[in-house]
Amino acid sequence: MQSNTRKQIYMPLLFGVLVVIGFFIGRLGVGGTNAGGGNPLMIYPQTNKLDAIMNLIEEEYVDTIDRMGIEEKIIPQILKDLDPHTVYIPAKDLNQVNEELQGSFGGIGVQFTMQNDTVMVIQVIPGGPSEKVGLLPGDRIVAVDDSIIAGKKISTTDVMKQLKGELGTEVKVGILRRPNKDLIDYTITRGSIPIYSVEVSYMIDETTGYIKVDKFAQNTYQEFLTALAKLKANNCKELIIDFRGNSGGLLDVAINLCNEFLPAKDLIVYTEGKARKRQNVAANGAGTSQDTKVIVLIDEYSASASEIFAGAIQDNDRGLIVGRRSFGKGLVQQQIPLPDGSALRLTVARYHTPSGRCIQKPYENGTDDYYADLMNRYSHGEFYNVDSIKFDDDLKYTTKEGRTVYGGGGIMPDVFVPQDTTMITNYFVDLRVNGIMYRYALEYTDNHRKELENLTSAKAIEQHLNNKDLLKDFLSYAKDKGVAFNAKQYQISKELIEMELKAYIARNIIDNEGFYPILHQIDDVFQKALEEAKKMKN
Repeated sequence: MQSNTRKQIYMPLLFGVLVVIGFFIGRLGVGGTNAGGGNPLMIYPQTNKLDAIMNLIEEEYVDTIDRMGIEEKIIPQILKDLDPHTVYIPAKDLNQVNEELQGSFGGIGVQFTMQNDTVMVIQVIPGGPSEKVGLLPGDRIVAVDDSIIAGKKISTTDVMKQLKGELGTEVKVGILRRPNKDLIDYTITRGSIPIYSVEVSYMIDETTGYIKVDKFAQNTYQEFLTALAKLKANNCKELIIDFRGNSGGLLDVAINLCNEFLPAKDLIVYTEGKARKRQNVAANGAGTSQDTKVIVLIDEYSASASEIFAGAIQDNDRGLIVGRRSFGKGLVQQQIPLPDGSALRLTVARYHTPSGRCIQKPYENGTDDYYADLMNRYSHGEFYNVDSIKFDDDLKYTTKEGRTVYGGGGIMPDVFVPQDTTMITNYFVDLRVNGIMYRYALEYTDNHRKELENLTSAKAIEQHLNNKDLLKDFLSYAKDKGVAFNAKQYQISKELIEMELKAYIARNIIDNEGFYPILHQIDDVFQKALEEAKKMKN
């Protein structure tokens, strides 16, 4: 009885010891015999496969590895087989990626460009840190924190890295201001610099207003309301909203903008995903512009939030969509922070327009084919001929008033405007590719700043330039920069060249309030929208 009890006590202990010894012998045996073709290392099922492999490599691999570096390379490969908009953002890139949507960054508050390997200030942001210490348009930034940057072929990105920084920190800049030859030193305390997403707003005529929205960021809604209030104060009855080139941004901002124009209970958008039940978002009836007539401009680069807005206006028969078929991004991403400061933007749902359309274009053939779609559209003639666009009858939907619209890839405008290339020649392309018009405009502005800086409107600047022999001077400049004159092609492109020159010069003086009103004179999509707005007046 006593012996039996001892056996019951010691046998489990002995068995446990043998298991432990066997485990270590097994590990040693595997390591010792593998080189001779023996048993491979085993991965035990105490963790998931990816972690197990990484742990095994880290513990057993012949050399020391950079585990974090390997993981940084693996994650994008894992995401590659998902949709094109699910992305991993490394920690080092996250601040820069978020800045566009956050609507501000720490900096000194200037717009600048590189001219002859020197940083030249184009605009000083009103009320910003640089204006407070006395920087002026036309100033050259020659040194930053006692390091000379002029004449060193420094990139724009590197300049921005030196001028940007945490709020409240100081940066010292050495300024060369014509006609002085001595540097002027300024110490600037970095402040919060806004990134504006409403590029411009102005009245086109007595009752028609225009707003261009570049992105949907945190500040966009408030900027839009400010622009809208300014136009309404000037008797705006018809509004052209330009989303061309707007690749999207924050979903809730697009919803807020739509809400300004739709009556109560009109559906704006709904989202739905595998793990997310359908969520309807409808207008609350508090919008300030429910009676304003609306025209929305889109093109092949209008995506995501731009398409939500255009789709809501179109499906509710609230306004007119003018331009070309939009990009076709109908996927909703959620940004999920990771422990090391990186983030994952994961697609969690699809959005649908009020009629039920999911305007996401196909992505089953991979990312390369997905982004090659625009080139394929161009090759098939879609940018020039609406008849080249094929619609799927299985993706046919109807608007509130019964008009037919289609899903399957992008928002198709109500009024199609082909891309205009009638004034594009090889001579013009050479001028643009080499930046000749832009560089000439900078130099002209720099040399005539005193006579230009008192002009406060696009119309005044254009009238002033009409009295100058601008083109003759420009052609001589272009030839000196290596672009050979072509008389025949110049005659075809002459109006386009002249308007771009005037627009760039005006931008250098009064920013986008000078640029767009001049350029719109040769903008076919804008002119078509203006024509439609005039019809709305009747």
